[in-house]
Amino acid sequence: MQHEYQLFINGQWQPPAEGRYFDCVSPYDGAIWARCPQAGPGQVDSAVDAARAAFENSEWAGYLPARRAELLRNLARLIEENVDELAKVQVQENGKLIREIRGQTLGLSRYCNYYAGLAEALGGETIPLSVPNMLNYTVREPVGVVAAITPWNSPLSLLMWKMGPALATGNTLVVKPSEVTPISTLLLARLVAEAGFPAGVFNVVTGFGDVGAQLVDHPGVDKIAFTGSTDVGRSIAAKAGSRLIKTTLELGGKSANIVFADSDIDEAVNGILAGIFAATGQTCLAGSRALIHSSIYDQLVERLVERAEKIAVGNPQDMATEMGTVACRKQFDKVMSYIEIAKEEGAKLLTGGKKPDFAGPDALFIEPTIFGDVHNDMRIAQEEVFGPVLCLLRFDTDEEAVRIANDTRFGLAAGIWTKDIKRAHAVAAKLRSGTVWINTYRRTNYASPFGGYKDSGLGRENGMEAMKEYTEVKSVWVNYGAPIKDPFDPRA
Repeated sequence: MQHEYQLFINGQWQPPAEGRYFDCVSPYDGAIWARCPQAGPGQVDSAVDAARAAFENSEWAGYLPARRAELLRNLARLIEENVDELAKVQVQENGKLIREIRGQTLGLSRYCNYYAGLAEALGGETIPLSVPNMLNYTVREPVGVVAAITPWNSPLSLLMWKMGPALATGNTLVVKPSEVTPISTLLLARLVAEAGFPAGVFNVVTGFGDVGAQLVDHPGVDKIAFTGSTDVGRSIAAKAGSRLIKTTLELGGKSANIVFADSDIDEAVNGILAGIFAATGQTCLAGSRALIHSSIYDQLVERLVERAEKIAVGNPQDMATEMGTVACRKQFDKVMSYIEIAKEEGAKLLTGGKKPDFAGPDALFIEPTIFGDVHNDMRIAQEEVFGPVLCLLRFDTDEEAVRIANDTRFGLAAGIWTKDIKRAHAVAAKLRSGTVWINTYRRTNYASPFGGYKDSGLGRENGMEAMKEYTEVKSVWVNYGAPIKDPFDPRA
């Protein structure tokens, strides 16, 4: 019998309303391995109410930054002690490689320690004024109750991008993980409680889109932090705008990896492969468009195809595997439909494009897939596939490369491969992307802000920029010697 999990609300484990559960299915073999609770509307209300009470009325509201930092460091230690369990469950949920997800999971502890340090370092400013006898300073205060709605591709890492700065600045959270990967978040909730966070500070409600929608519409929520598709993000932004509440939206991408003629070919090949086939292409920052200078196009294509066909596809729990499964049946069907669209549009299938011969009927594997002769107006070059599908495009000049790279509604990331440092900086300055990598790709760090231009989102995660996203700025004026003689004097 599969293990049944419970909701985490106000520091307590609660069964779902009316005993409703849904199945968690392994993308590796289709096996049902756990049953997850389906939160009812009343339980979503309870979670928001608990977060509100913790923010306004409990000991949490009076915690000094040093105490919040201590709790985050406690959580860091517990994550390190439980890293194997947290990693294996995420692989079970979404088919991501254990060789990657274990390192990501261990990295959660570094996020906690980093934001613990920032909790004690965040301050305001003293403002120089052109007004005599007045002191003006600012303080940063927490926003309030944060609804964190997280995706299935890196469930705990992308949750930590939100909860680290949110908790460090004194907010409370209600987390709604993807229905594809809910169990890892419930396991993390257990560690949050063990770390000593007060009841109501961190709550988890699991379920489907109706649960997330209720959080977005809930009058008790002060901020929404969402990672997911652009279409859903746009809907969230519209609803948040109607209530004038804050949002952080990390959305889709169609990122360009630009390879100039003077690049190191070996490094460029490695960077392109890592950018699209790591995590089975299921990352918002995936380098799904490779823009290659015409003079090296044929050479690079040959190398890419040769390497892609040697990628070890298999059991994601095996350390020797280099690419695992797509996370769920819905995503598998979407990726396969885009492969057919690319063929219909006239793109040339160079390798892949199908399920591997070894895969059983319930195993959600797709071969590393590369299309050549792609034009940037094709759907395969404009729409986010979110799978192991690479588009190859040609360019002849630096200006053309920039034009093609920017010719998309997205603006999340881009890569530049060149030995010419002047060209690298000149091109980086012209790319409309929130992150630009030069002679590397797919690098992130807790200290470096991450987010997108255009349809790739609003706001920034990670770094000090994330601390600002979870705080309000209050300006305080102090009169220390200027008598108010005329109450109607505009200078008063």
